[in-house]
Amino acid sequence: MAFTTALSLPSAARLHHRLPNRSSLSLPRTIRCSSPSISVSPSKSMQFDLRSYWTTLISEINTKLEEAIPVKYPQQIYEAMRYSVLAKGGKRAPPVMCVAVCELFGGDRLAAFPTACALEMVHAASLIHDDLPCMDDDPSRRGQPSNHTVYGVDMAILAGDALFPLGFRHIVSHTPSHLVPEGQLIRVIAEIARSVGSTGMAAGQFLDLEGAPNSVDFVQRKKFGEMAECSAVCGGFLGGAADDDILRLRRYGRAVGMLYQVVDDVLKAKTKSEEDEEKKKKGKSYVDVYGMEKAMEVAEELRAKAKRELSGFDKYGDSVVPLYSFVDFAAERGFTIDTSV
Repeated sequence: MAFTTALSLPSAARLHHRLPNRSSLSLPRTIRCSSPSISVSPSKSMQFDLRSYWTTLISEINTKLEEAIPVKYPQQIYEAMRYSVLAKGGKRAPPVMCVAVCELFGGDRLAAFPTACALEMVHAASLIHDDLPCMDDDPSRRGQPSNHTVYGVDMAILAGDALFPLGFRHIVSHTPSHLVPEGQLIRVIAEIARSVGSTGMAAGQFLDLEGAPNSVDFVQRKKFGEMAECSAVCGGFLGGAADDDILRLRRYGRAVGMLYQVVDDVLKAKTKSEEDEEKKKKGKSYVDVYGMEKAMEVAEELRAKAKRELSGFDKYGDSVVPLYSFVDFAAERGFTIDTSV
């Protein structure tokens, strides 16, 4: 879960975007990221600035993404690819989570950067295709016109198609072999392939298009939980995590990804009357299906689940704090992340 050069606390005018007090995800909070520092339970005393951590990583990742997608022939395809991947509105949540998890297990940040870039390429490709008129039909993405609006449907399809294999190639060609054994790298590639395939994100998009009854849980898990799950698991593979830790990471990432989307749905529903009417989406959110109260209950449950999974990593000390803070950010949106770094 990924934010212009400065990061600022929300102004009073924006506080109403928080969830209502009754169900404002008021679970016991081990870590809060709604202020510049994060305080941990009374038994610990530490300071953690999530905004600075995230912004620093965004800057490094953006530089590496710029290098990873140079303009070549045919120029227009590369320009379309760069348009979506390098969009200033990208929070880089998948790559940031991947790096954070890799470092949790003692991995080198340099070992994670190629996979982090690949995750952003795959994420951007999925968004390009999701936005197409035959899919979700979204005219804008990340604060700018969607790819097909600028380059046309045909070029958008090609740009998305090209980004998927480029991500895999980038992992293989740029991951330092002395930092990541070949076997771990194969697991990373297989994990990304699984997450975007017919049993992963594609399955979620299919059911979203079909509008099948009682499918909202599956759609949310596959369309929104899958990318975060994949990012956390890939970071674990790169850092050499044990199999039982990988299972925890899988459950943690899935919960965080779904939490972020459920809270998004709640915030959009609360502000809908204040905004121009948006074009109705084909898919359904928890708010659409179950109502506001139930959606907020789901968000509370997801937040608690993510933190339960992280409790198994407390043995790693302060290195787990960024992962806790991602959960609270997904729930509270305690600050904005300026991505124009």
